[in-house]
Amino acid sequence: MRSAFGASFDVPDGYLNTASIGVPPTFAAQAVTEAVANWASGRAKPGDFDEHVVAARAAFGRLIGVGAERVAIGASASQLVGLVAAGVEPGLRVLVAEEDFTSLLFPFAAQEGVEITAVDLDDVGKLAPEHDLVAVSVVQSADGRIADLDALRRAREERGTRVLLDATQSAGWLPQPLDWADWVVCHGYKWLLAPRGAAWLAVHPDAPEITPHSGNWYAAERPWESTYGLPMRLASDARRLDLSPVWLAQVGAAASMEWLAGLDLHEVAAHCTGLADELRARLGVEPAGSAIVSISGTDAVAKLTAAGIECAARNGRARMAFHLYNTTDDVERAVRALG
Repeated sequence: MRSAFGASFDVPDGYLNTASIGVPPTFAAQAVTEAVANWASGRAKPGDFDEHVVAARAAFGRLIGVGAERVAIGASASQLVGLVAAGVEPGLRVLVAEEDFTSLLFPFAAQEGVEITAVDLDDVGKLAPEHDLVAVSVVQSADGRIADLDALRRAREERGTRVLLDATQSAGWLPQPLDWADWVVCHGYKWLLAPRGAAWLAVHPDAPEITPHSGNWYAAERPWESTYGLPMRLASDARRLDLSPVWLAQVGAAASMEWLAGLDLHEVAAHCTGLADELRARLGVEPAGSAIVSISGTDAVAKLTAAGIECAARNGRARMAFHLYNTTDDVERAVRALG
């Protein structure tokens, strides 16, 4: 058992795989356990989960710097990106980063007549003004590189380039207000320490209107009064894009994210990136200011795994991720494993 930032985590030594799946604080796991017990014993009621949806929505808004009225809920990043992609017009010039996560890329690739240009992440910012829309992860899943958000913001303000950001690998440790972007999508099962099945989409008031292709009773102004019949009566704010919630995922998300939203993310970032850059320095690699470390070497993953370190293989490299429950002991263990 580990303690971090006032919470307890049942996380094993050498767990450096948050970029694949985050480990929840014990109180969040207990909240889900209790919800499962209520479900298993017939005590759960559909309305019981509304408070968790509300809490998680508001917490996500605080984490990226927007009000809850701008946030829609979903079940996966690709489903929410798909709502944006489905509304683009033929001929639209979309700029993406090479080797970005496919849940961000595929929804645009599925649209007919869209001109997609993939470039190195370092070139996305400077080429953004030449495109109609940029879709990019704030932090790259494969190697932890961070997008030039300042350049993207300038392109939006000065040239009208629309910006869609995927915060799945950044929200929860990187204190970057994203209220300026047209759309921000995020899944919660990594750095937000939520169960899989809870995702969010923040919509800027000036962004092009999204057709609610997933329109449903829960997206209505008064969900519990809108379970049958026409006419369509969706909410007036971003809730009109809501997917009916994955209940148990929302329970865990609310518990973890309310706690995360109450932390000083600058302290969290300093902790996470401090450990990551310490590992880089020990391995003779330049600091990067990212919580994700990508190490080359054909046998790096094998060495780390043999030493009991939980990591991931991405693009032929070993990927390690440092979150708030990691310590210098994890750095030492990785250094010893890699020699």
